[in-house]
Amino acid sequence: MRLRRGVVGTLASVLTLAAAGTAAYGGPADRGAPETGIRSVTPITTVYTYGQKVSAVAVEYGATVNPRTLDNTTFRVSDTVYNFRFNPIEDLAKLADRTVTHTYTNSTPAPRPDRRSVPGRYVVVELDPADSGGWTVVVSKCPTFLCTVKVNPELPTRVVQRGDVHGRPGHGHGKGPVLARGAPHRSFGVTGKPVNLLVDEFRYGSFLSDGMVLPYHYHLPKGYQPGRKYPLVVVLPGHGMGWDGDNLGVQLAADIPATAWLGSSWTGSRTDAIVLAPQHQRVGPAAEADLLVKLLDQFVRDFAVDTRRVYASTVSYGSRLLWEAFAKRPDLFTAGLVTGGFQVSPEQAAAIAAAEIPIWITHGVHDHLLNVSLARNSAAALREAYAARGRTPEQVAALLRYTEYQDDAFTLPDYHAAFGPTYSDSGILRWLLGRTKPPA
Repeated sequence: MRLRRGVVGTLASVLTLAAAGTAAYGGPADRGAPETGIRSVTPITTVYTYGQKVSAVAVEYGATVNPRTLDNTTFRVSDTVYNFRFNPIEDLAKLADRTVTHTYTNSTPAPRPDRRSVPGRYVVVELDPADSGGWTVVVSKCPTFLCTVKVNPELPTRVVQRGDVHGRPGHGHGKGPVLARGAPHRSFGVTGKPVNLLVDEFRYGSFLSDGMVLPYHYHLPKGYQPGRKYPLVVVLPGHGMGWDGDNLGVQLAADIPATAWLGSSWTGSRTDAIVLAPQHQRVGPAAEADLLVKLLDQFVRDFAVDTRRVYASTVSYGSRLLWEAFAKRPDLFTAGLVTGGFQVSPEQAAAIAAAEIPIWITHGVHDHLLNVSLARNSAAALREAYAARGRTPEQVAALLRYTEYQDDAFTLPDYHAAFGPTYSDSGILRWLLGRTKPPA
């Protein structure tokens, strides 16, 4: 992933905003002062197709809340209009109201799938994902060669309690005591770490080889059993998700490809898969692919991986690592999914064709960062490599699939983000999970 020079702002702007964070977003003076009755405000985030957003807030009170006195007008939530793909960093401080969709009580600062109130001190206020605001990922270390993105550690989300919030009534009568009076002109910033749905389920790891460090996150299926064998999906991120010393884990939040494999709503499958999401150091595809291969060799030894079902999926720059790794060690991989990527070399195409690794390539017709010709040339190079080995067009069609997306396939107008329409098509993800190596 590359960031356009016109939208990244300057590093000085980032530092200025960070220094002003307490004043702009709410410091200790307005974060749950005792007289207000609000004890804390916890942001809850969800990774949608094009990245992570604040999807709800949990407002804590000093006693159990009476849900009968709440509705979607009780709270107003505002959040940043900034989106790292389109806006200058100066827009981070610009807030707009979010649309409240559900309001209910819970015993923990987390959403409930049924959205039904249960006794608790927390009021969960869910927000419409279609809102333009609320993105959590920001630029980092720009403008330099190391221009990257990271999850904002100081989320600017703000909450206003517009109506009174009551406690549970004694003996079931009345509204109950007032826990906090409505204060339409007073807003509260977030007070603690966010609850990051799915992202928080990943575990951190670090692989060291020949002086190079490769940070990664991985997710094991619920009820993971070492005695079983699970397919492995390796997600290779874009350039901007490379490790820069300050953006650990951003490859999980910046877009959907890592977390999608955790849910059947995305994959259209109940297959339990292990997900491995490494970052990279951006020192060149050859060295990075070599490090990736070494990590995979170790990871397969440490976890219950079905070596006949090891898949790789890429975003943008990650394709360069896939082409190199597939050519270097075709024995490790079962199939690949390349979205909005770079062009395969003739040598890499020949090695991939020799191993007959199934690949699906997708690309936006009007990709503004990587021209669609790169994907077309990759598909052509692979077809030529298969033809040189005597494969028929029918055999090639079973091994190589290719899809181009027109602009209307993108729900966000970033036509480089081919992972968007790709991952929205569960048929493609099912295809990948359906590939299996023949028995040795």
